[in-house]
Amino acid sequence: MSSVAVSGSVPRGRVTQARVVLSEWTKLRSLRSTRWSLLAASALTIGFPVLAAAVISAHWGHRSPAERARFNPLDVSLIGSQVAQLAIGVLGVLVISGEYSTGMISASFTAVPKRLPVLWAKTFVFALVTFALMLPAVLIAFFASQSILSRHHVQISFSHPQVARALVGAALYLTVIAVFSLSLGTILRNTAGGIATFAAILFVIPPLMNVLPQSWNDAITPYLPSNAGRAILSITKDPNSLAPWTGLGVFCAYAAAALALAAVLLVRRDT
Repeated sequence: MSSVAVSGSVPRGRVTQARVVLSEWTKLRSLRSTRWSLLAASALTIGFPVLAAAVISAHWGHRSPAERARFNPLDVSLIGSQVAQLAIGVLGVLVISGEYSTGMISASFTAVPKRLPVLWAKTFVFALVTFALMLPAVLIAFFASQSILSRHHVQISFSHPQVARALVGAALYLTVIAVFSLSLGTILRNTAGGIATFAAILFVIPPLMNVLPQSWNDAITPYLPSNAGRAILSITKDPNSLAPWTGLGVFCAYAAAALALAAVLLVRRDT
């Protein structure tokens, strides 16, 4: 009797954060858009550096001494991550806005009435998957592109100061992009609006700063989300940019603020 009472006192099928995480992982990997977007992000991260290195190698003999002096081989390896951020950002918005458009979000919140565990689970799963895929992709892009550049002895080695930090930083930057875009999707609950807002913040606003007076531009531009985040990719000191880890920290603060606003709105609004 006592054993029956003990077993009956433990609720079965109760909602836990671990089970919500497992549920979100199942949903994420079962979506066709997820596979294609992550495949595109990985292909862009690797393909662009390899292509750029091949073109540079083929035309290296035609470069002037000044162009050769300005050449930074690490930039070649990281160019793909700059393009891949668009694929990651679009998928981040779709991770939650897609459920709003199909009505599946109602089923999710019926199963998890407190709602916030769903947001935490989506954020954790998508961020983890992004980092786990992007870090190997960045490393493959680095070694492949530098191998091509080594034909002209203009490559940079992995052991060069700050190179490892920049490569890991590229994966971290894309991971923060994932969190930021997912938060925007949660705030706006609309795929088109989320993607447009993401693109405006990262790709449209920075060039518009050029219409401001130079002193204002110099003061504001380093603190814009994308510019701050990309500081982690640099291995040289730039007086117009934040320090690498400071810049990534500022970008993380933007993502955290967006996620906090998303959490507040998620609790207060009707689905």
